Formats: sequence, structure tokens, C-alpha cells
Amino acid sequence: MRRLLKEAGAEYKVVKNTLINIAAKGTPFESAKDFFAGPTGITFGFDDPVAAAKKLLEFAQKNDKLKVKSGVIEGRFCSVDDIKAMAKLPSRNVLLSMMAGVFQAPASKLAGALNATVAQLGYALKSLENKRSN
Repeated sequence: MRRLLKEAGAEYKVVKNTLINIAAKGTPFESAKDFFAGPTGITFGFDDPVAAAKKLLEFAQKNDKLKVKSGVIEGRFCSVDDIKAMAKLPSRNVLLSMMAGVFQAPASKLAGALNATVAQLGYALKSLENKRSN
């Protein structure tokens, strides 16, 4: 599991509940303190939170001993269902390329429309020239 998470730019640590409660005090992670009971492991995602969630849930499906309880992503508390929904999202790079395509589409359509107007004017002038020469 740690190798899978490392590929996604994340780390997994097993922690003591008392230490994590002390460390979480006054931070966005404090909202997850109810889940710090029993054996607790924490995954830290450094690059892409979606990639870390995907790898963790992928491993949890194959291994019954690992249970995902909750998470904090970008400072927001997330339930297991939220994490599963986020894991279904494409990666950050794919989302950015999709957004770039959306921004590029209107400019591309405008360029095509302007080109079509100029081309139609050229065809009309050529047709008028052919008509007058006959």
C-alpha cells in the first residue's frame, strides 16, 4: 500500500490516537477527532488529493483489513462517501486540460466564423467576376 501511495505522491503513517488528537487541536483536522479510535492510520497527500484517494480506496477494496473512516481534503472534512465520489474524478492534470479546452472552444469557433465570412466574401467576388466576364 505504501508503494501505491508513494506513486501518487502520498504517504501513509500509523499514529497513536492521543498524539493525533493533540496535533489536530486548533486545525481543520480537529473535526475528524471522533474517528481517532482503534488502530488509526493517516494518509498524507502532497500533490493530488484525488490520486491519493484513488490509490487508498483501490487498496482497501482488495484488502478487508483496511477500512477508510473519513478524511480531510483541502481543509474540509469528508465522509467515506465524499472520498469515494472524489476518487471517481479525473486527475488534476486531466481536469486542467478539460478546462483549457472549454476556454479554447469559443475562440476557435469565433475564428472559424470569421474565416467562413471572409471565405464566403471571396467566393461571392469570384462568382461576380466570372458572371461579368461571360
